[in-house]
Amino acid sequence: MIKVHEIPGLILSMLICQSAGLIGSVFTGPAIPTWYVTLNQPSFTPPNWLFAPVWITLYTLMGVSAFLVGRQGLKDRHVRIALTIFSVQLIFNAFWSIAFFGLQSPRAGLIVIVILWIAIVLTILKFFTISKAAGVALIPYIIWVSFAAVLNGALVILN
Repeated sequence: MIKVHEIPGLILSMLICQSAGLIGSVFTGPAIPTWYVTLNQPSFTPPNWLFAPVWITLYTLMGVSAFLVGRQGLKDRHVRIALTIFSVQLIFNAFWSIAFFGLQSPRAGLIVIVILWIAIVLTILKFFTISKAAGVALIPYIIWVSFAAVLNGALVILN
C-alpha cells in the first residue's frame, strides 16, 4: 500500500519514465508521416495509433516498478544496483527512438533494441529480488519490447 507521504516519489518516478517517452517522441513523431510510412511493413505491424497508448501505459508501469524498488531505501546496495540497471535500460529505451527514427536506421534500431531487451531482463531479475510486484509490473514491458524487436527485425529484412 502506498502511503500519502510516498505519493510525490511515485509521481516523480512516473514522470522520469514518461520523459523517456517524450524524448523518444521528438524523434518518432516527425519520422512517422515522412519516412516510416515509406517502409515495407510486415503483415503483423500494429496500427500507428496503438503505439502511444501502449507506451504511455508501459512507462507508467515502469515508474510504479522503479518506485516500488526505490522505496526500499537507497542506502541498500541492491536497490542502488537495481535502479542503476533500470536507468541504463531507460536510456536505451529513449535511444532506440533516436537510432530507429532519428537516424532512420532499422539496423541501428535492431542493435539498440537487442541491448535494451537484455537490460530489461536484467532489470526484471534484479527487481524481483527486491519487490515481486516491481518485477511483475515489468512483464508487459518485456513482452512488448520482444514483439517490437521481432517487428524491428522484420523491417530490417523487408527494407
